Amino acid sequence: MQRVAIIGTGLIGASFGLALRQAGFEGPILGVSSPSAVADAVACGAIDCGAPLAEAAPQSDLVFLSQTIGRILDTLRHLDPLVRPGALVTDAGSTKCEIVDAARGALTRCQFLGGHPLAGKETRGAAAADAGLYRNRVWALTPDEPCELETAAARDFLGWLDRIGARTVVLDAGEHDRVVALTSHLPQLASTALAAALGERLGAARPGLRLAGPGLADMTRLAMGSYDVWRDILATNSEHIERALAVYIQKLEHMRENLRTRQLQEEFERGAVLAARLRRTV
Repeated sequence: MQRVAIIGTGLIGASFGLALRQAGFEGPILGVSSPSAVADAVACGAIDCGAPLAEAAPQSDLVFLSQTIGRILDTLRHLDPLVRPGALVTDAGSTKCEIVDAARGALTRCQFLGGHPLAGKETRGAAAADAGLYRNRVWALTPDEPCELETAAARDFLGWLDRIGARTVVLDAGEHDRVVALTSHLPQLASTALAAALGERLGAARPGLRLAGPGLADMTRLAMGSYDVWRDILATNSEHIERALAVYIQKLEHMRENLRTRQLQEEFERGAVLAARLRRTV
């Protein structure tokens, strides 16, 4: 891997560029994004310079799509005539089925390997980029066949993921989308719903949020996420998310019906077990 093109130089893309540099990558890193996003990425050292897609893609051995899902899908439709044969195209999309399907139909001159780094912040943009963002974080990979991980381009990419400290997990795109609906998309919606409900109920009334503790701050952290990012995630994984919401709503209804019974003790115990396991894993 001699040259890298990062398509979308926001938090995820710029952090990838910084992580590569910190891990010892010495080749050129080109950025494709808006002028302001490119300027921020250059300023923080994540990329060397900006370039149009038509210039960056033909020069690059790795093309990293770190845009919103809708823009990733659009880029895939235009990428095939531009890419270098033998190059690897990968992405950072939070859902995988539609992206993998689109790449399968659009790319014929190079390899595509679906990816999803499970890392991020509430803040966006290259100004918030962090070379350590992916360290000890899962980076999901969704090849159609296991042999796709054995190509020279894929092995090189996997080597760099190891160098930047990511923990790769390989699974089917459909299984990925089913699981992240529970582990990522449901927590976002639960946090947003809680914050929205309290905003409606409390408003500017006193004492209102003055009686809130750190627990509420923890529970509503994800509510600061941008709908511009989440719109595409919800649209491309709606069936799995609907099922996840149904499970959650059913559990909330069960708790409401048992506020005065000992059955809630069992829910507290189940919840504590999962929370402890999660803290040993993340």
